Amino acid sequence: MSAGLPTDSGKADVGAVFAALADPTRRRMLAALLRDGETSVPSLSAALPISRQMVAKHLATLDSAGLLERGAGRGREVSYRLRDGALHDAARWIREAEMQWDERLGRLKQSVERGGVRRGT
Repeated sequence: MSAGLPTDSGKADVGAVFAALADPTRRRMLAALLRDGETSVPSLSAALPISRQMVAKHLATLDSAGLLERGAGRGREVSYRLRDGALHDAARWIREAEMQWDERLGRLKQSVERGGVRRGT
């Protein structure tokens, strides 16, 4: 394993996914999608304390990060659902970073237990 953080070697733009998920409103929208399977702007507008325009803007950000699929809803309404595997690359990046961190802490622990780490003067 490399000494640094894992690279963004997957197909999806992991940075865009993390940026999209950095906003708590977008995470709430994603939670609704995970819970309900699909949603729409009117449904989210009724559930969140923001305007339809803001809901649409947040959905556009999630969509541009590759997290959503659009489908036909009732009438002119558009439905949104989570794209299959949309979080896979970001989750893999987190698992790899966690594994590298755990390995690093393990090496530090071994070094401390052997007396290999000295206090600075």
